Amino acid sequence: MARILVVDDEPKMTSLICGTLEDAGHRVTTTTDPAEALNLINQHAYDIVITDLSMPGISGMEIMQTALSKGGSEVIMMTAYGTAETAVKALKAGAADYLLKPFSFDELEHLVARLAQKQKLTSLAEHYEQELRAQTVATFIGQSAAAQHVRELVRKVAATDATVLITGKSGTGKELVARMVHELSGRRKNPFIAINCAALTETLLESELFGHEKGAFTGAIARKRGRFELADTGTIFLDEIAEMAPAMQSKLLRVLEEGKLDRVGGVDLIDIDVRVVAATNRDLRKEIAGGRFREDLFFRLNVFPVEMPTLADRREDIPDLAEHFLAQLRYSHGALSEEVRQLLASYDWPGNVRELRNVLERAVILAGDEPLTSGEFSLEIVDSPLTVPSSSSRLDEERGLESAEKQMILDALEAAGGNKTEAAKLLRITRRRLYSRMKAHGIEP
Repeated sequence: MARILVVDDEPKMTSLICGTLEDAGHRVTTTTDPAEALNLINQHAYDIVITDLSMPGISGMEIMQTALSKGGSEVIMMTAYGTAETAVKALKAGAADYLLKPFSFDELEHLVARLAQKQKLTSLAEHYEQELRAQTVATFIGQSAAAQHVRELVRKVAATDATVLITGKSGTGKELVARMVHELSGRRKNPFIAINCAALTETLLESELFGHEKGAFTGAIARKRGRFELADTGTIFLDEIAEMAPAMQSKLLRVLEEGKLDRVGGVDLIDIDVRVVAATNRDLRKEIAGGRFREDLFFRLNVFPVEMPTLADRREDIPDLAEHFLAQLRYSHGALSEEVRQLLASYDWPGNVRELRNVLERAVILAGDEPLTSGEFSLEIVDSPLTVPSSSSRLDEERGLESAEKQMILDALEAAGGNKTEAAKLLRITRRRLYSRMKAHGIEP
């Protein structure tokens, strides 16, 4: 229930209001002294302030302004001299509603209940927004020094409007970081628009970014707003920025410098307020040296650089990432075995986090309803290659394919000391597939 302050210089009125609202379960404080009301508002937090408009010495308007300046309070104005002008003035000044004396106490009770519910919903929304922001940061998973460094950089730059350039190998999570920057910024309630600059031709990219007017080119049957306009007051994420053609780089630079754009085929300049986050997996300094990227655009984008670590640079995060992806895949067999954890940690992951997620998804499909084992993974471990003895890899033309496969299985089992999981790894097949082929060839398990 709400905590309420009632201010009226008529003691009988404050008493009646107090009784009505306390019966409805609210906590009510009353005063007939406007000066005391100001002191109470400055000392305590009230959800709702109900005040008379006309009182000796200090007006209800002054009380309302004090309550609103503290934040978190809704104000109901009461008046016995109600006119449309009075109501409009109170509402424009910030009152949530007003009551004309004499009023129904049922009306008062319903009004207070509505405002209390509104405040509850507002508080819940703020709570969930804080949780969402925390979860957004938490989605960049890992406790390694490299992961913590990225999160710290994001926290610092998100509070500003600085342009961010995210670099790093493919699959390291550049778009995730771009979304984190947006979600932690003051623009989080406004649009986040992403576009892959490598996915469109130069002509189409210009139209997608800046929009076009009707008749600007064949097929332009209507005016179209571009991604920059759609992202106004929010954030635009330009992925694969190094793939942008030189002419488009020049146009983008002008937009970033002037904060204005013109649609394709248009004549009017359009003001935009957009935060830019760009990303690339290329070395832009090498691209500049090769004449493929404008140096002035690079400096305009590289205000706040964020270098993404590869998964090999933060191997200690692999178990946490694996558990996170398995939860998304609804894997229900608990923690991974030590064997699988060591296997995942031994691989170099050239495709980074994206490859880890894809490998796990494939393994879960292969395992079906069983727990994951190393047999469900086909990873080339460079440091400790597992190979079947060369004699087992030669096809004997006299034996034929079936006998050759049987011999390969027998040789793999021998090389693995009878361990079916290791034999499956040597043969680059799943353990289930190994059992199936052993059964087909009459090999005792």
